[in-house]
Amino acid sequence: MSDLIVIPARYGSTRLPGKPLHPIAGRLLLERVAAIAMAAARRLGDAEVLVATDDQRIVAAAQGLGLEAVMTASEISSGSGRTLAALRATGRSAELVVNLQGDAPFTAPEHIVEIVRTARSSTADVTTPVVQLDWARLDALIAHKQTTPASGTTCIRDGAGRALWFSKTVLPFMRKEAELRAAGPLSPVLQHIGLYCYRTAALEAFEAAPQSDYERLEGLEQLRLIELGLDIRAVMVDPAPITMSGVDSPADVERAERLIGTHGDPFVDWRS
Repeated sequence: MSDLIVIPARYGSTRLPGKPLHPIAGRLLLERVAAIAMAAARRLGDAEVLVATDDQRIVAAAQGLGLEAVMTASEISSGSGRTLAALRATGRSAELVVNLQGDAPFTAPEHIVEIVRTARSSTADVTTPVVQLDWARLDALIAHKQTTPASGTTCIRDGAGRALWFSKTVLPFMRKEAELRAAGPLSPVLQHIGLYCYRTAALEAFEAAPQSDYERLEGLEQLRLIELGLDIRAVMVDPAPITMSGVDSPADVERAERLIGTHGDPFVDWRS
């Protein structure tokens, strides 16, 4: 029973219609995300990649890239919902299912590998990556929140790595911040990366439950998992070489291409 990496790839997008098929520096967004998934699957072994979409044009593009693709209902609005629908549509019995956002072309394959390995070696219901911010990155996050308060999610976890909370507020509050800054290069703030590895039962429980109170307040679906009492392990990972939350608009496409121009293209063709 192989683990499964699912790429939800919805055609409809208000700001960027046909987003998965939009080129970024000469390669489709779908192709870039697929390369990440395939690199992780190869490193993990016993893992498969599946594209879940609502449009035959994306099915055709995925198959043209040599990927397996499945149609799911167009009314599904969330990546987790489309991930579960894809699992059910194929009749698979995967123990672990990764939801890899289809608009995140700079996700580090290593982050997928780390959360799956943690899930394989633990009893966690869900695993997800976090990055410990140095002071410069924390200052940049705080500055960005001055104009975009809902940007960036932080996480606090216990000594075993179990996530206690996620918030759009910068947590924890630092009463003696000056002393902490003088003590070392790393802040105590963990920034969450929106990538999840679910046990299938946990994904089913999440999708069956209504939106929770704090999920509604913060706009963070992972709070539903906590309010359901599920064990979420926040896995510490290194920052990705290129950091960008997602591609949602023409401006984001331009920004992604600038980042590639500055830092180099991370794309590795799995077919070569």
